[in-house]
Amino acid sequence: MTAFPPAARARRAALIGVVCAGLTAVLTACGEEPVDPDKGTNGVGRLSAPAIEAKARDAAREAESVRLSGTVVSKGRSYKLDMRLKEDGGTGSVTSKGSTFELLRIDDELFMKAGADFWDNGGRPSGSDEAAGKLEDKYVKVPDDDPVYDQLRGFTDKDVLLDGLLGLHGKLGKGERPKVGGVRTIEVTGGKGTGGTLAVSLLGTPYPLKLERAGGAGVVRLADWDKEFPLEAPGKGETVDYGGQLPKSSDAS
Repeated sequence: MTAFPPAARARRAALIGVVCAGLTAVLTACGEEPVDPDKGTNGVGRLSAPAIEAKARDAAREAESVRLSGTVVSKGRSYKLDMRLKEDGGTGSVTSKGSTFELLRIDDELFMKAGADFWDNGGRPSGSDEAAGKLEDKYVKVPDDDPVYDQLRGFTDKDVLLDGLLGLHGKLGKGERPKVGGVRTIEVTGGKGTGGTLAVSLLGTPYPLKLERAGGAGVVRLADWDKEFPLEAPGKGETVDYGGQLPKSSDAS
């Protein structure tokens, strides 16, 4: 081993000390630099909780279309929804008590389609099994004076559904910043979460992307905002006359 003279050892120690001090300063500076959680976002995360909720409501109201899916509990009954909605109508499926029916609305024309299990559980029109069998997997036009027309239409009405679902209860506050469908969001909570939680997109338009309803009344996801989809009336071969009012006791009521 080569022995360094005292002067050389002193210069070497001073150089190492300078390098280490510089490295420490750099690392310390990096560690102390504040991280902006809203960098690269639409900036709504900087707003107050009420302002974020208002932005989300406005975005939802102004959107041309949306896909709403999830579970909603209302008046003790659970509904599983998968609906695509826009201003002039909607289409999709509703499941309750193990039975599923499809809905299609174009302006004020409302159609319903269901399988045999729905008609068996919900009641059949007066007549034979053959008459009931004709309803299976066919579109039935719901008359606008039928008692269940307004109830069924509500499942296809974008504004009615969103206005009814997006409300939070209690004092609003900011929650976590989870990703929903791969998109960064910020949560707005009602009553520290007991009054529901709404996840709002931090990218682009601040659309609501997920809602956990108060009191465990379901979880709903909102996607495909402003994505166009077709609404076409069923052909004559796809429709059948029910022959009377739809049963009030069915899962549609």
